[in-house]
Amino acid sequence: MTTSSSVPPTSEPWPDAAKYPPPAVPADASASGPTDWPAPPPAEAGRERPAETLFPPVALPPVGPKGPATWAGRLRTLPGRTWRGREDDPRWVRPAFLGLLLATAVLYFWNLTASGWANAFYSAAVQAGSVSWKAMFFGSSDAANFITVDKPPLSLWPMALSARLLGLSSFSVLAPQVLMGVGTVAAVYATVRRRFSALGGLVAGAALALTPVAALMFRFNNPDALLVLLLTLAAYGTVRATETASTRWLVFVGVMFGLAFLTKTLQAFLVLPAFALVYLFTAPTGWGRRWLQLLYGTLAMVVAGGWWVAVVELMPASARPYIGGSQDNSFLSLTFGYNGFGRITGNETGSVGGGGRAGGGGNPMNGGGRWGSTGLTRLFDGDIGGQIAWLMPAALILLVFGLWATRRHARTDSARIAFQVWGGWLLCTALTFSFMSGIFHQYYTVALVPAVAALVGMGADGLWKARHRLPYAAVLAVTVAVTAWWAFRLLGRSAEFVPWLRWAVLVGGLLAAVALLAAGRLTGPVGGRVAAVAGLTALAAGLAGPAAYAVDTVSTGHSGSIVTAGPQVQGGGFGPGGGRGGKVRGNFPGFPGFPGGGQNGRAGQDGQNGGAGNGFPGGALPGGSLPGGRTGGQDGGQAGAFPGFPGGTDEGRAGRGGMGGGMGGLLDGAKVPAEVAELLKQDARKYTWVAAAVGSQNQASYQLASGEPVMALGGFNGSDPSLSLDGFKKLVAEGRVHWFIGGGGMGGGMGGSSFSSEIASWVESTYTAKTVGSTTMYDLTAAPKNG
Repeated sequence: MTTSSSVPPTSEPWPDAAKYPPPAVPADASASGPTDWPAPPPAEAGRERPAETLFPPVALPPVGPKGPATWAGRLRTLPGRTWRGREDDPRWVRPAFLGLLLATAVLYFWNLTASGWANAFYSAAVQAGSVSWKAMFFGSSDAANFITVDKPPLSLWPMALSARLLGLSSFSVLAPQVLMGVGTVAAVYATVRRRFSALGGLVAGAALALTPVAALMFRFNNPDALLVLLLTLAAYGTVRATETASTRWLVFVGVMFGLAFLTKTLQAFLVLPAFALVYLFTAPTGWGRRWLQLLYGTLAMVVAGGWWVAVVELMPASARPYIGGSQDNSFLSLTFGYNGFGRITGNETGSVGGGGRAGGGGNPMNGGGRWGSTGLTRLFDGDIGGQIAWLMPAALILLVFGLWATRRHARTDSARIAFQVWGGWLLCTALTFSFMSGIFHQYYTVALVPAVAALVGMGADGLWKARHRLPYAAVLAVTVAVTAWWAFRLLGRSAEFVPWLRWAVLVGGLLAAVALLAAGRLTGPVGGRVAAVAGLTALAAGLAGPAAYAVDTVSTGHSGSIVTAGPQVQGGGFGPGGGRGGKVRGNFPGFPGFPGGGQNGRAGQDGQNGGAGNGFPGGALPGGSLPGGRTGGQDGGQAGAFPGFPGGTDEGRAGRGGMGGGMGGLLDGAKVPAEVAELLKQDARKYTWVAAAVGSQNQASYQLASGEPVMALGGFNGSDPSLSLDGFKKLVAEGRVHWFIGGGGMGGGMGGSSFSSEIASWVESTYTAKTVGSTTMYDLTAAPKNG
């Protein structure tokens, strides 16, 4: 392969193609592979070649034979290369990059344990995996392997290994997520840096690190952190594979997609079509070889993602835990149903409700039902905008600009390919999220962050180089102005949050836009100084809003299943006045009617009085106190609504002295009363499960508080047919379950099983209730109350 050594190294951050012309492209480049960075074709008469100024060719890191001596030499120089970076980099580049990684780590580790167990649904599985290798392998909710979580287990493995190494704690559970965040920043930088300037890579990395939803999810124990890291590595591998039509790198991409599937099933494949098409149409080799290489990548993906599925599907059901989230104990049906196409259509059997119109009294929805309205503006509206949308207008503008600027480049041009890869990621994922009718949470948008960040870094790099030319200076100025205006709008949704910041961002951004236009007309040192100041001001204006949200996010603990980044906003949540669902100081976010219809729950303020909230199956939001907030509900509800969440009352009466927060705060096991935890620990070794509870929302709290296996009847929603009433009676007769904990779970939602409700009814009618603190418990080893 011919390297681009003909391009002289430069210490200038913005090399000029007129000074360093591109290397020649061999005549057979399209068939046998290009030089490192093929130049665009000659310009037509009377037409300019903007891409030569915007995206000049750069030198690839040298690639030589991979013999033992070469590898040994590389290993010997690894410490030096880690610090120094590429040979042609200015001296400031690698220290700046390492400083970015360090700053990201400090930001994400800051106040990390304030979130406690974060999503205790997954923390309970980590606890189980830290004491049982079988539970770790399957992703079981408990060490006795009754049922798994409703996702594949790969994201649990780093946390379980961390807990085995450091001991189970909030820090050991969440620290791997922080490291994944730092790794994702590094991967985005490396991908952008391969073709664009170091400054473009640094801007991309900083934009990723400061996006609020990234600051949330890389400090939280949901699968999304590992998913985003693996997809970013897949993007890096795709860029590398297209440089030289490398089979090895395409196999790497397949492995990353396979592992991403074992992290969050079909969501991993949202960007797969875009990546495959980019390689198919741009790789510098013949059509036949491209198809064959894609086949190799597909086989690698199937092996990397399918081996665990094969083990689970081929193993007898009696030898493994029940597959949580499924209605037939099959991981394949879980993949294509509840976790797959059901998320798109809203038809999710056993779910808490997806598509359709809001319940009576709720606002009518445009296709998204209880998960918000769908449409092209979905990702910009309400509190979703504050999670991800700060730089999305800029990313879309720069994507269009980048594709236009490279329109006459060779199909194998690396700049063009980079815009196609990241643009394909952004559009595929954003359109899916915008129109899916099933379960959709604000934090899902973390999957967009690497694409947004990369497009901003790449586009800003090209426009900055061409800022002395009026058309490109105008595009740069418009991008800066639009970004500042949009940040002003987003900050306005949080009227009490740093009120002066929105005006500073708007004024600073507009002034920077004007200065960037003027700087290109100025000559000599004055023009350079004006451009530098304007560029720094534009960068500060673009990142100030998301940075402020990110700082607010890391300074606040988050727990539960539904979490959001940043401060409370007007129109947030999934209903009017929907509070700060998911914060430790948050409340249930005003859902406009769960299954059964009804009125919106009133917004709670900082965990206080969440309101009545009609709309749960059978009646009102249970008024019982809930772990993780303050008051569970003031107005109570009719008997038969929900018989009290953990710590609640049996009849749904007004809650007292709980720690409320609804689904956003149900899962903090540390809030379980100490006397309940001690009771569960008594004679724990005599029993397979020290207790049973309906729903993982209920089970996880008690398992984490006691450290002993607790059975989650019905899985996450209490609606999985994981155990029949006869099966439960048999376990009780064998003395394998000690306590039954009242309350929790939704039972039979969206057509799911009613087994858990039948078990709860049988226990309540057969055994005497015992109130411990505010928790209703039943001793299953005691004599039945009716003889």
